[in-house]
Order: sequence, then C-alpha cells, then structure tokens
Amino acid sequence: MNLSIRKFQLFMSQDKKIKLLILVASLGYFVDIFDLVLFNVVKLESFKDIGLTELQIKVAEIDIFNYQMTGMLLGGLLWGILGDKVGRVSALFGSILLYSVANIANAFVHSTEWYSIWRFVAGFGLAGELGAGITLVSESMKREERGIGTLIIVSVGALGAVGASLAGTYLTWKGAYILGGIMGLALLLLRFGTMESLMFKKINQKENISRGNFFMIFRSLKSSWKYIACILIGLPIWYSIGVMINLSNRYGASFGMTDKINVGKSVMFCYIGLSVGDLLSGYLSQLLKSRKKVIGIYLIVLLAVTIFYHLNKSTNPVYYTWMSLAIGMGSGYWALFAINAAEQFGTNIRSTVANTVPNFVRFSVVPITLSFGYLSEKWGLLSSGLFVGIICILIAFVSLLTLKETFSKDLDYVE
Repeated sequence: MNLSIRKFQLFMSQDKKIKLLILVASLGYFVDIFDLVLFNVVKLESFKDIGLTELQIKVAEIDIFNYQMTGMLLGGLLWGILGDKVGRVSALFGSILLYSVANIANAFVHSTEWYSIWRFVAGFGLAGELGAGITLVSESMKREERGIGTLIIVSVGALGAVGASLAGTYLTWKGAYILGGIMGLALLLLRFGTMESLMFKKINQKENISRGNFFMIFRSLKSSWKYIACILIGLPIWYSIGVMINLSNRYGASFGMTDKINVGKSVMFCYIGLSVGDLLSGYLSQLLKSRKKVIGIYLIVLLAVTIFYHLNKSTNPVYYTWMSLAIGMGSGYWALFAINAAEQFGTNIRSTVANTVPNFVRFSVVPITLSFGYLSEKWGLLSSGLFVGIICILIAFVSLLTLKETFSKDLDYVE
C-alpha cells in the first residue's frame, strides 16, 4: 500500500505540462465517447423529428451507424499516419476540431443522406483522438508511470457516456449534438499550452527514418501477427457493448420481460462500470507490474459474467442495470489494451498503431453483430450470444499469450 501511495505522489509531482497533456487527452476522449454514445441515445427522437416512418427508422439506424463506424475505420488510419508524420499534438487537435464541427452540423440535418454524411465525418474525426492522446502521454511520462496517465484518460473518457445519456434526457437531440460540438471547440483553447512528444521531435529531425508507413507494420510475419494480436485482444470489449448492452432489450424480451429495457440506461451503466474497471485495472497493473497478467484476469472475469448473463434468465429490470455495470467492469481493460498496443511498436509508427488498433476493434462490432444475427436465426438469441461471446474471449486470450510484456519497456526506439 505504501508503495502505491508513493507512486501516486510521484505521479502528482509530474511537470505541469505533462498534467496538461493528460487533461487535454482525458477531456478529448470524454467528448469522443460522448459523441459515440449520443447517436444511440437520440437516434429515435431525431429520426422521428426528420419525418422517418417506423420501417425507415429500422433501416436508418443500422445504415447511419455503419457510416459512422466506417468513418472511424478510415479516420484511424489517416490520423495515425499524420501523428507519425506531422506530430501527435497536430493529430490530436485536428481530430477534435473535425468531430466538433460535424457534431454541430449534425444538429441541422433534415434528411438521412445528410445525417449519414455528418456521422461519417464525425466518426472520421473521432478516430484520431484516443490514439494520439495515448501516444503523446505514453511518450512523455516515465516508463513505470505512463500506465497511470492512460488509465486516467480512459476512465475520464468513459464518463462521456454518462454525459451523453444526461444530455439526451434533458436536452433536445439538436441541443445535445450542439453541446458535444461546443465542448470539443472549447478544448482547442488548450492547444497553445500542449507540448509535443520529445521522442517524436528526436526522430522528426532525422531524414533517413521512415515515419507513418502503415505497411511497415507488415514487414515480417512476426510484426504482422503482433499487430493482429493487439487487435484481437480487444474483441470481447466490443462484443460486450455491441451485443449484450446494445441488444439488452432483445435479451429482456427473450427472458419474458413485459416492459422494454431502456438501452440508453444500459449503455450509461456499462460505461460507468467501464470507468471503474479501467481505474482498477490500472491500479492492478502498477501493483503487479504487468499489462498481460491484468488483461488475462479481466478476460476470465468477463467470461464468467458473459456465461452468467446468458444462463440467469431474469425478468427483473433492476437485474439488467446491475448486469450492465458488471459487463462494463469486466470490459474495463480498454486502457491497458490501448497502451499495450502503443508500447509494442517503435516511435516512427507508434501513432499509426495506437490509432488504427482501437478503431479496427471498434469496427469489429459490425462483423460480430452480423455473426450474432446470422446464428441467432438458427440457434436462437441466447445460444448464439453465448457462443459468439466465448469465441471472442478465447481468441483474445490466445492472442494475449503470444505478446511480450511491455510494462517497463523503453519506448525510445524506431522500427
């Protein structure tokens, strides 16, 4: 305990500029999650307001969500490359500016075509924030303490889901989108006090080093697998959110509930659990001096929660609130997953990896939900949900075993 207190005191004595980096990255990720969750919170109200029928709504909610996720997939690649070529700070604030403008514009759409366009642009912008923030903080802090910075970023960011749920409850859908945009634009004021990574500055002065080359990741079988394994570790998190949480109303109906589950409430409690889980996983990582051990523990916990969720057929609405919290806590290794990916590769492609890996994982919700949908028609909802969940967790666990520990790894090197 004394060791943990001493580490926390060392962290609090960090240079003010590093604290500012953590603050900017944390608030940026807060707005990121706010926007990502907000669509699910306000989509029905907004669709009805622009005049869609019930049938059109069923089509639009899937199509527009896929536009947003496609934007994130493409944006992750571009912002990652830009972060390695022009700097982490430029990529960070560029992404914040883009999704802030898209959010405000989203409040004034009157058709599904424009709704889709601005969700794509917002997703494209959102894709750059987390990777740039984590890369910047991990390269600027001491190797034994950089995990603390990352867990603060992700824990604060996860609370953006709570903010989105509250905004959707107390504001109109237009007001909620505008609020998200204004919060992002306000962050731009902190741009002038934010310093660039010294590691990036060092390699930026050398002309013979290739930076931001995405294909360098695949220069060998070993490097290719390492990158793929980093992605596969995150699959259970987005299985949990995409299936068990976003489809919680369908689970309730299959268990015989007469009242519909409030999916927005499920999402909110899931992200509260995610925030708590990330704080706890960060603490355990510092205590055990390991990323791999803690991620492994969380995968086992999430496996147990997934099995319990599918086998304990309850019709009590309160049960789903507590289960949403438990699913979020079991998925609370997102911070470790993100920093683990950043720590696996050299400075010249670290931003590319740190931006693309989380966004490939986010995009994985599309094939995961499609697989679940296909199997549910043959096996039923519960059997298919449990099967897909177990497969995602087993794939993540096997992938984790193949990666090297990075807790105290020196990041000042190039590929």
